[in-house]
Parts: sequence; structure tokens; C-alpha cells
Amino acid sequence: MDGTLIGIIAFAAVIGLLAIRVPIAFALAGVAAIGAFCIFAFRTGAFMPDRAFRPTSSLVFSNFFDLIHSYDLSMIPLFVLLGHIAYRAEITTAIYHAARVWLVRIPGGVAMASVVGCGGFSAISGSSIACASTMGRICTPEMLSLGYDKRLATASVAAGGTLGSLIPPSVLFIIYGIFTETSISALFLAGVLPGLLSLAGFLFVIWIWVRQKPQDAPAFTGSITLAEKRGAALAAWPAAALFVVIVGGIYGGIFTATEAAAISVALVTVAGFAQRKLTFSGLWSALRETAIQTTSIFLIAAAAKIFVAFIALTGVAPTIVGAVTGAEPNVVVLMAVIALIYLLLGMFLDPIGIMVLTLPLMVPVIETYGLDLIWFGVVVIKLLEIGLITPPVGLNVFVISSVVGKSVPIDRIFSGLLRFLSIDLLVLIIIMAVPALSLIIPYSVR
Repeated sequence: MDGTLIGIIAFAAVIGLLAIRVPIAFALAGVAAIGAFCIFAFRTGAFMPDRAFRPTSSLVFSNFFDLIHSYDLSMIPLFVLLGHIAYRAEITTAIYHAARVWLVRIPGGVAMASVVGCGGFSAISGSSIACASTMGRICTPEMLSLGYDKRLATASVAAGGTLGSLIPPSVLFIIYGIFTETSISALFLAGVLPGLLSLAGFLFVIWIWVRQKPQDAPAFTGSITLAEKRGAALAAWPAAALFVVIVGGIYGGIFTATEAAAISVALVTVAGFAQRKLTFSGLWSALRETAIQTTSIFLIAAAAKIFVAFIALTGVAPTIVGAVTGAEPNVVVLMAVIALIYLLLGMFLDPIGIMVLTLPLMVPVIETYGLDLIWFGVVVIKLLEIGLITPPVGLNVFVISSVVGKSVPIDRIFSGLLRFLSIDLLVLIIIMAVPALSLIIPYSVR
């Protein structure tokens, strides 16, 4: 049986299994194992299953072992743990409160503070879902109690939560770097300017929204003293210190991304206990939740590694590269088609699933065109970020919906996100049209 045909059938099978809600790790590993078995069994033309068991088990277990023992993968539990400890030490809350105190007198200031708080949380956690969940519990109820429009109160946090995908550290950047063998430190640095541009775009959306509909964000009537502003800013010093350690340390060549993660976990733990905001029970809860979350990520990553090895075995990637280059599309058309594929998949699948499913086919095409994989990584992560707030399956929307309950219907949250999606698409076009925006920082380090 032709390997390319088996590869195409395998992709269709994975998409079908995901459509019926089979867990992605089981879908990828199961299809890869069955597909590899078929290839090895039909190697001589006739079906000989006795010759397929050993090479199939070797492919599955060796790739699983290699992935789990990857040094770069060790930073995922560290950054996830960093986010959980920072939340329990109230460091993430301090970021929001500092932004709120300084911005509250500006029209829509609390919504802007929510986005800034999401950006600050993203610089610690690296998970968009965790960012939306945490900041949603902190910010959204307060905005609703202040009389903010329900669409603005929920959409601003749902959109702000996506910043966890782009602003370093980012779990998606780590997975992308592992599967494309690209420097994760360089990817982190590449996400800084696009992440800040996205944050600025969200603030601009809120500013325009409130100018057009002032009633959606009631003006603050209280008073904030300079001493309160200074106190709030000083209370957020651990978050600023962590960002300097992570980005400044990597940029300065002082340590690697993994070392930055380990040092940051140690610093936030010490700071939490020193400020008497972190308890041993809170630390234990953070460790338990980290173990659960990283186990899920590791299983998906390991299954994806097996699937990537299977795809290489089928030869489907060279076939697709040949078909694409034979059609001779220019770079603009190529990137437009890739963006459309990711945007469509983002409507139905989760970000990690999309990435591990598409990278085996996309990366060879990008390399054939001589495009930079670091820049392409930023483009992919931005597309996945957009998918988090795109109907009908915008994960961040459902996270916010679980926070506010039935008081704000999901369709209202999606309608509020249309403005944010518009600015997201504009930022995406800028990132694609100006690669220097992503590459100037990482390449200045080399």
C-alpha cells in the first residue's frame, strides 16, 4: 500500500476522531501506531503482520522516550508552576490592581487595566487558558459590579487572555521550538514586540469603544491619591522582577530559558513566603495543579512526536512540498493560504492540537521557500491566539463564560470580541508583512 495514501488517510482519521471529541493524545498516537503497522506490514507487497510488530513498537516507544527525556520540555512544568505560585502569592492580582489604580480615571480604565493585567500575567505564566481563567475571576466581576457593559467586561478579558500565547514565556513557543528544533530562547525574544503590539491594539480597541459608547464604561467618581498609586506600583515589583529575569536574562545571554524558569520559580516562592502571602498548602495546591496540567501537555506532545515520526515514514510531506512548489505560488499567496488553514482549524480545535497536527506538513514547505522558522513561529502562535476567541469553539470565551455563569450568554461575549478580532487580524498582517518586528530582538543577541 502506498505510504502517501496511508498518510492522507491518517490525517483524515485524526480530524474525524477529534471531531467526535476523542482526546487528541489518543487520536494522534492511535492513528500513528495503526498507520505505521500498515506500512511495515505491507512493505513487501503482501500483508505480513508478523514483520510489523517489532518496528511499530520501536517507532512508538523510542519516540515517546525521546520526547519525555527532552531537556527543553523540562521548562514547561517550571513555567506552569511559576504561574500557579504567582497566583497564590497574589503577584498576578497585584499587577491588575496596580494597573487599575493608575488607569481607573481614564474612560474604560478598568477594562484597560484588565488587559494590562493579562499582559503581566502572560509574562509569568505562559498559558492563555490559565491567564483567561485567573484574570477572569479577578477582573470581570469587578467590571460588572461597576456597571460596565457585559460585552466589554467579558470580551476585554477573553481577548487579553490570549496574550499568554505570544508574550514570553509561552508554552506554545516551547512546543513549537521542540518540534521544529528551533531555539526556544530566540522564540521567546521574538514574541516580545508582537505581544506588546497586540496588547497596545487591545487597549486601542477599548479606547475607541468607550469614545463611541461612553455609557458602556461608567466614569470613576472616587479619588486616588499619589500615595495609593505609588503603593500599588511598589506592590507589583515581584512581577516586574520576574519579567526582567526571564527576558533580560535570556537577552543578556546570562542563562537559558530553562534556567530562567527555574530561577523564576525560586524567586517567586521566596517572595511569596517573605510577603506572607504564600502558604505551604497553597504551594502544595500549585504543585498538584502543575502536575495535572503538565501531564496532559506531555501526553499530547509525546503522541505528536509519534505522529510526526509516522508522517516522515509515509513520505506525505515531500509529496505536499512537491505539489506546492509545482504550483509555484508566491510567498504572499502561500502565507495567505496557511493563515486561512489555521484560522479555519482555530474555529474547532485547541491550539496545541492544531500545531502538532499541522507542523509536520507546514515546516517542510516553509523551509523550501527559505523563510525564517522563528518568524513563522510567531505567525503560527498569533494565528493560534486568534483561534482562542474565534467562534464557535473559542476556548477563552468558554473559560470566561464559566466565570460569569448565565449572567452573560456566550453569544454576547462573542459579539463583544468582534472589535478585538479586527485588531488581531491587523496585527497579524503587520507581523507577516514586517518580519523584522519579530526578528530584530532575537537576531540582535546572536
